[in-house]
Amino acid sequence: MKLSERLKYNADGLVTAITQDAANGEVLMVAHMNREAVDRTIETGRATYWSRSRQQLWVKGETSGHVQWVNEIYVDCDMDALLLRVDQTGAACHDGYRSCFYRALNETGDLSVMATPVADLKE
Repeated sequence: MKLSERLKYNADGLVTAITQDAANGEVLMVAHMNREAVDRTIETGRATYWSRSRQQLWVKGETSGHVQWVNEIYVDCDMDALLLRVDQTGAACHDGYRSCFYRALNETGDLSVMATPVADLKE
């Protein structure tokens, strides 16, 4: 049985996908995948997600060139979330940062930008 058939999807037919840099363990982004996205990711080796805003499949880097090559896929104990360990080319974040987690809560309760953008491209 294929992995996509074994996962537990939410009411919208999606599982959470956490994407991590395979080289250094940095968490790059969180996205969602439907069955087709899981299958395509496994078949092609390129991270493919379900865009909730566009309501369509989204191959990471398709327009920006900031590709995620998948090295490993882990499944959580409840079978409802994935961890993709990837080789990231360029920015993972659509704001142009290496990681989507570029802001940190500071001591005053505000958010501080903790990184420098690596690209101006939006995906």
